Amino acid sequence: MVGGGGMGGGLLENANPLIYERSGDRPVSAGEEDEQVPDSIDAREIFDLIRSINDPEHPLTLEELNVVEQVRVQVSDPESTVAVAFTPTIPHCSMATLIGLSIKVKLLRSLPQRFKMDVHITPGTHASEHAVNKQLADKERVAAALENTHLLEVVNQCLSARS
Repeated sequence: MVGGGGMGGGLLENANPLIYERSGDRPVSAGEEDEQVPDSIDAREIFDLIRSINDPEHPLTLEELNVVEQVRVQVSDPESTVAVAFTPTIPHCSMATLIGLSIKVKLLRSLPQRFKMDVHITPGTHASEHAVNKQLADKERVAAALENTHLLEVVNQCLSARS
């Protein structure tokens, strides 16, 4: 571990993470811009919502750290379901719950209420994946976490645009 730290200050768990190239902006078709044409929500749209979430430890986005990828987003607009698998940068990442919570909050704030969301760790990529997934799936625990002013402030920092 190295001194410094991101939003939480303190020591970095992963001092030298791999940094990935950002995917380009998606081209927008004329049909997507036409307000008269129904536009279903797809995996790319969900990915566009979450790709720019800031990592709580590094001054990088979840996309740049390869924590989120479009291929790990699944959407069924007719069934109103969204599933996002995210991959922490290291197997013992203590920020995994905070990252998952940030993704979940971004989706809660952005999507229509009809959507059921499943935000979980990519299987086999984290030492405590089952415990973290259980927390993220528990609506009452998520609601209680968001009532914690300090935690909500950290989540909002993850969701804010970098300057």
